Amino acid sequence: MPQFWRDVQLAPSYTYARAITRSYARSFFFASRFLPEEKRWATWALYGFCRYADNLIDLQRTRGPEELLSELGCLSKEISLAYRTGESEHPVIKSFIDTARRYQIPERYPLELIKGVEMDATFKGYKSYDDLHLFAWRVAGVVGLMMTCLLGYRDESAFPYAEKLGIAMQLTNILRDIQEDKQLGRIYLPADELHRFGVAPEDILSERMTPQLRALMEFQVQRAHVCYAEAEPGIALLDRESRFSIYTASRLYQEILKKIELAGYNPFAGRAFVPTKHKLAILLQEYARRR
Repeated sequence: MPQFWRDVQLAPSYTYARAITRSYARSFFFASRFLPEEKRWATWALYGFCRYADNLIDLQRTRGPEELLSELGCLSKEISLAYRTGESEHPVIKSFIDTARRYQIPERYPLELIKGVEMDATFKGYKSYDDLHLFAWRVAGVVGLMMTCLLGYRDESAFPYAEKLGIAMQLTNILRDIQEDKQLGRIYLPADELHRFGVAPEDILSERMTPQLRALMEFQVQRAHVCYAEAEPGIALLDRESRFSIYTASRLYQEILKKIELAGYNPFAGRAFVPTKHKLAILLQEYARRR
């Protein structure tokens, strides 16, 4: 395959996407470096688009909800135009559309992701896990589907597993970022589950670590572990050259859950992360396991 990421017209956009991935997704970037070079650059282009869309809402900005929705609407239109014409001068979409067409990523997937970001723009909490699951599917499950297109697969049975892995990673992000999100007034944990465990929204907003909140966090962490376990058989359905990177990414994200467990399930004890030395140890463990 030609080195498309070095094409004079595309290189600035691919390089920008790589920088975005390295800055915002250190564990994902670490794991992606063990992909073949062409899939590595394609993965960064995909992540660059996803992160750009997320940042329209996640970063603190002075625009109101209607203005943000208008901006997301423009992004959807640009994606559709790029799919139709095969090109875009948007600095992120330029490399994404090249990757999407090269690896036959369906247009509906990035459009679903934007719908998920729109859910954040009008965020008022989620009543049930079904509501949260829809959000997680849109912002992460479809990322798993897009990744499967570019990673390669033996047959289409790989796709449901990829959705599950994406959702598991999103649930992990939600549990890791509870303190950060509550500062933006967002509580992603389902309202009915807060009620069932006896946790008031004010407990989270005021950072009150109660026995009830600990029990709720343990329940959420175990749910995420189950999602990872259910997703793992699908990694073996990917192209052989892609599997090691995805096994490693899955392990790294599960380590975040273990960090939360070691903190006594306290979401206010500091942002859970995996140190570089620990990442290298996981890398060696996975290498030994997968030989």
